[in-house]
Amino acid sequence: MANEKIRIKDIAERAGVSVGTVDRVLHKRPNVSPKAKEQVEKALKEMDYQPNMYASALAYNKSYTFYCIIPKHENEAYWDEIQEGAMAACERRRDFQITLQMAYYDRFNPASFTRISNECLKEGTEGVIVVPTRLDVTRKFTDILHERNIPFILLDSYLPDLKPLSFYGQDSFQSGYFAGCMLMLIAQHDKEIMLMKQTKNGQVSSKQQDNRETGFRHYMRDHFPDIKITELDLGLDKNKEAHYKLLENFFDSHPHVHHCITFNSKAHLVGEYLQHSNRRNVQIMGYDMVPKNRECIKQGSISFLIAQHAYQQGYACVQTLFDAIILKKEVTPVNYMPIELLTKDNVDFYRRTNVG
Repeated sequence: MANEKIRIKDIAERAGVSVGTVDRVLHKRPNVSPKAKEQVEKALKEMDYQPNMYASALAYNKSYTFYCIIPKHENEAYWDEIQEGAMAACERRRDFQITLQMAYYDRFNPASFTRISNECLKEGTEGVIVVPTRLDVTRKFTDILHERNIPFILLDSYLPDLKPLSFYGQDSFQSGYFAGCMLMLIAQHDKEIMLMKQTKNGQVSSKQQDNRETGFRHYMRDHFPDIKITELDLGLDKNKEAHYKLLENFFDSHPHVHHCITFNSKAHLVGEYLQHSNRRNVQIMGYDMVPKNRECIKQGSISFLIAQHAYQQGYACVQTLFDAIILKKEVTPVNYMPIELLTKDNVDFYRRTNVG
């Protein structure tokens, strides 16, 4: 029997109980005798009844607060698109009274993460999306979430030991390996490649960037062991003038370097410099289709971009919390995003907001 044709009246007749009793069993309300509950459950099984959780959740008329804890960031950054996607998912489910609280921490200050996570716990939440900081610091927070039975999703960096409800992000090692493969399609005759970093106190801003670099270096070791990889740190605390000076000095002293790579979303720092200096014999490869990167790839100073589908990740995280918490659905625990390559020839066809 098709589920949409099964009425509560039909179930009641099959079970030999009242319509009110069936309603109480379906909505897990009290005041139902064990015998009556058994009869109703038997009828539901025999009739292959599947409850409409969507309608039930609407009828329940409960409000939900989700927290999204991500690093502080500049405008037009990767995290902006994560936030846009998450907000869009909330708007699509506005009938369910979902509120998304955005919270931001300093990536290089573990105490900042602790303060923000404590605020989240104090205010109360039904579900959390979190970009991890250091494992030991993040674990203190997620252990409490487990104790309180609050589901959480890891975004960007996968730490399986924390046992999240789900994860969204790229396989960062494989992404870096793929980046090396694509770069060497155009740089295979080079003797040296520049690796652009931005660090603070010697640290990059995420574990994901470290894993990408590891994958890249594995590829280079396996296939191009004789090519030298020279690092240039532009520094997170430096301005454009300082960046340009560092880049000018680097390319003056390395005139044979024609290809660069970075594992963050700031390839445009080099791309814009290359346009400014008219160095047309150099290109950089990077990550994320943020507006400044898009302009550089169209101008030809960025050769390739690897897309992460940040908007879709943000959207999917909220949708997954919705499915698990409100609709009581099982969700996929690990969700690797596609590794897509963008060039000036296909960048206009990239659909950053393509969601289900």
